[in-house]
Amino acid sequence: MSELRFTKMHGAGNDFVVLDGLRDELPQLEGIAAEICDRHLGIGADQILVVRPSTAADFRMDIYNADGSRAEMCANGIRAFYKFLRDRGHTSADEVSVETLSGVVHPRWAGANRITVQMERPILAPAKIPTKLGQGDGPVIDAPLEIDGETYLVTSVSMGNPHAVLFVADVDAAPVRTLGPKIENHAAFPNRVNVEFVQILGRDRLRQRTWERGTGETLACGSGACAVAVSAILRGVADRELRIELRGGELELVWKSDEAPVLLTGPAAEVFTGHYTLGGA
Repeated sequence: MSELRFTKMHGAGNDFVVLDGLRDELPQLEGIAAEICDRHLGIGADQILVVRPSTAADFRMDIYNADGSRAEMCANGIRAFYKFLRDRGHTSADEVSVETLSGVVHPRWAGANRITVQMERPILAPAKIPTKLGQGDGPVIDAPLEIDGETYLVTSVSMGNPHAVLFVADVDAAPVRTLGPKIENHAAFPNRVNVEFVQILGRDRLRQRTWERGTGETLACGSGACAVAVSAILRGVADRELRIELRGGELELVWKSDEAPVLLTGPAAEVFTGHYTLGGA
């Protein structure tokens, strides 16, 4: 058995185990991610974030879902990641560049443990999301998706990772845990998909619940909030500056124009640190 030094963090309730690959020698994580993320037998987390060196940016963030699969990007995660870098003395800069599987993103300090993340421009072309819904350059807005004899209207966007957005009358009553996994694994999404259920409260305020690919329902999803904001703006039901209420907190979103990157601002917090014995369960 071996030990892992870890830090438990969260961003608006989306929780992470952060491992420092700059400081520690780490094992292969694909096969042990489920053990680490297990909320009864492990540390408990939605995802594992690993700090790595990068030749393309200041740092690299590797993301492992709770089922051991890799995630391209996590906007809540990158806020926690950046706070970890500052708290551990890896950087004192007010803005850094971070390499992810979806490209380089730029978190910057917004004060009082709040961080703004400049995301990439939304990807709207179906083939690049990827999804079999829609055609040409997109966007994919309210495309019909049939599941178990029912037809659902889905808006699909990639924020470096794929999202399917459904607008509902009451997000609390939405079938997140039953419909979410069916959409996640639907043949219309070759790489699986994150699923957001959204209620419109006003042009500047939405409510969101998320079924995350490879993880299940989470208290928040930052890239999902970006996808929700873009989807609502494209549908003409929301302004370009808005707030999104998630089960774990609130995020601020700005998408100034169709050609602009999405800006997301929200909290990041450290919960505790510890040593975890692998295979100890």
